[in-house]
Amino acid sequence: MNSNVNHLSGDAAILGMGTALPAHVVDQADIAELIAASVQDRPDLARFAKRIFRSCGVETRYTVEPSYLGALENCRYLPSATDEQKDIPTTRERMDTYQLEALPLAVRAAEQAMLDAGASPESISHLITVSCTGQYLPGLDVQLIRQLGLSARVNRLPLIFQGCAAGLKAIQMARDVVQGAPGSQVLVVCVELCSLHFQPVQDREALFAASFFGDAASASIVGTPDARHTDYLSLGIGYSVLLPDSTQDMTWKVADYGYDLHLSPRIPKLLGLHLEEELRLLLQNEQFPELWAIHPGGRGIVDSVQEVMHLRQEQTQYSRDILRDYGNLSSNTILFVLQAMRMDMKIREQSATEGVAMAFGPGLTAELMKFTYVPCLSSVTEETNHVFF
Repeated sequence: MNSNVNHLSGDAAILGMGTALPAHVVDQADIAELIAASVQDRPDLARFAKRIFRSCGVETRYTVEPSYLGALENCRYLPSATDEQKDIPTTRERMDTYQLEALPLAVRAAEQAMLDAGASPESISHLITVSCTGQYLPGLDVQLIRQLGLSARVNRLPLIFQGCAAGLKAIQMARDVVQGAPGSQVLVVCVELCSLHFQPVQDREALFAASFFGDAASASIVGTPDARHTDYLSLGIGYSVLLPDSTQDMTWKVADYGYDLHLSPRIPKLLGLHLEEELRLLLQNEQFPELWAIHPGGRGIVDSVQEVMHLRQEQTQYSRDILRDYGNLSSNTILFVLQAMRMDMKIREQSATEGVAMAFGPGLTAELMKFTYVPCLSSVTEETNHVFF
């Protein structure tokens, strides 16, 4: 079989990470009531909304849009049946809000990551910016260079409109840069303001997307570890794959009132059908690792991966906890999972431990990568922990 897997091996690692959340936190029960109120003329749809919101695995989400915290009459994004003429924000207005709100979150996350890695502005050679929820030029990459004091000659690599898989794609791109150009240090910054694209609810399908997305930013520094660095994630091989017969199961299109997202209920089933083969290809018949960083695109996705790979509950708990506390943060989500995993390993003083990360996006695309948690440089040669099935 021709796997087309990148088998480069090198010393690329995530040396530091940072995350940032908007000021406004929304309880899942409250936003369910808000959406149910917007379809009060459709009692069946209102009941379905409450059921979906209760069962999707989310308890709280964060948003840059304060109108979701109040009464329905104050939320421009969700007109009620009796207020169909409400001035729903246009795509231009939503992009204006994105441009205003994205940079402060991105800067906070980037500064945390640089501090965590001990990276100075002048040490950054490449900047990868990731987002699928907003676009403008000059873009976030240019603004970050100015705000963070990076060199005007930093190599900029914007990764735009690639969906939830793009965060892990960016990490793998950064790994390849470091392996191909030793001494490089890459700053990866993701910003997603998903709540700006809430649409008036017309049918049950629209409720799936509305039930679990939230806003956030994340950042990481990818470079070569040295004696200064501890508790880093050494990056192994990985690849991206298009799953068969799934092109229309996840779509994301620019429309007049924000971006229209379609999520098929078939997605967990499709992952269950195809993911095991891909993961075994990635692992090359090695023993399954202990750590599993799964993009929690929804509870059903985590359930599907756990079932097909015969994982223990504690191996998927990091992903479930992120989904519960923050929702699906699009490209940020896998980085939130990796950060939670890394911090927990540090607190528990774990030895070097192998893992696999995965994220999913339109295509359907599966982004897969091996990694190793390393407490300090001297532990790289220690025997890593495995779990046997």
